[in-house]
This record gives sequence, C-alpha cells and structure tokens, in this order.
Amino acid sequence: MRPGGIGPAAWLRRGLLGLALVVALVVGGTAFRVWYVARADDRMHADAIVVLGAAQYNGTPSKIFEARLSHAKDLYDEGVARHIITSGGSRVGDAFTEAEAGVRWLVDNGVPREDTTAVPEGSDTLRSLRAVSAEATARGWNSAVIVSDPWHSLRAGTMARDVGLDAWTSPTHSGPIVQTRETQAKYIFRETGALLYYRLSKNPADDIGGTGLG
Repeated sequence: MRPGGIGPAAWLRRGLLGLALVVALVVGGTAFRVWYVARADDRMHADAIVVLGAAQYNGTPSKIFEARLSHAKDLYDEGVARHIITSGGSRVGDAFTEAEAGVRWLVDNGVPREDTTAVPEGSDTLRSLRAVSAEATARGWNSAVIVSDPWHSLRAGTMARDVGLDAWTSPTHSGPIVQTRETQAKYIFRETGALLYYRLSKNPADDIGGTGLG
C-alpha cells in the first residue's frame, strides 16, 4: 500500500458503515411512513368498506376488533360505502370465524344484514385480502376503504392494492392499540418489520414462525 493510501480494512469499514447507513435509512423511512399513513383518514366513496378481522370470543369481537367494526359502521352511516365486508377465518376449536363475528356485531348495532358480507377465510392479512378481493371481483366491485388499526394501515393498504383492489385506508383511532404511547411505539416497530419482510418476500410475516403480525 502506498503511504497515505487506504487499505482493505479501511475499505471494509467504510463499506460496512455505508451498508448500516442504508439499512437505517430504509428502516427509519418505513417507520415514518407507517406513522404517517396511520394519521390519514381517507373517506372517499368506495364500493365497499372492508374490516380486517381480529380476535373474537365465541362470536363476540375482542375490543380491538370491536373498535374496527364501530369505525366501519360510522363510515357506513356517513355514506362512504353501501356495503361492509368483514374478513378473517377461525382458529382450531372456534365456533365462529372472525368474519361471522363481525357481521353479527354490525347487524346487532343497526347495519342491515343485506348490506354485510362475511368472507370467513384467511389466518393473516394477505390471505384474508386475497379472499376479499375475489369476493369483490365476483360482485363487480373494484374499490374499497380498508379499516384496521392505525399502525396496520400502510401494510394493509399495500397488500390490498397488490391483490387487485383499488384501496385506501381509514383506520380506527380508538381501542387498546392506540391508548398509550408505549403501545403505539411497539406496534409501529412491529409493523415496520412486517412490512419490510412483506416487501422483500411478498409473504405475510406469520410465515416466519407465528409472529402474530399477519
């Protein structure tokens, strides 16, 4: 090496530093977008409102799921769409699917049964949205407003568009997930990782070992 030149070890350090910077920018930029889209609330008219499923207990939605359903009903009452699609399958031993529990809640709270559709398929966001897209296509619907939790909105909207829906998001801003800053930070972190994994693999994060992210 010439005096004053840069040796292999120095180049390696620079390369690793550059790689770390790129990773930090990608992760930080994705986290910012998760946060930014979580704040959006697009209530433009759509063919259908799609409620992404969450846990249910013997036909009764969990607090997280109930918050999503309540927001969907508000959108329906405002005329954003004339139909609500609920999504989500069931776990072993469940008597109801998430989609069925969602429809039960909506009907019990004043939405006409004929204005609801249960799509009881999928154990994660991507598979549920594929089933929803197939149902929407069969009915001649193209556009959908996706209802989920704020931090889930970017990934859900991305997946919905990837499976063929003209989709935008209107997240609920009530429920356990949005009550504390600590909870919000945890879900932003989780959703950032899940979205990056999906963009790299086009598979849901649950495929890497039951993360619960979908």
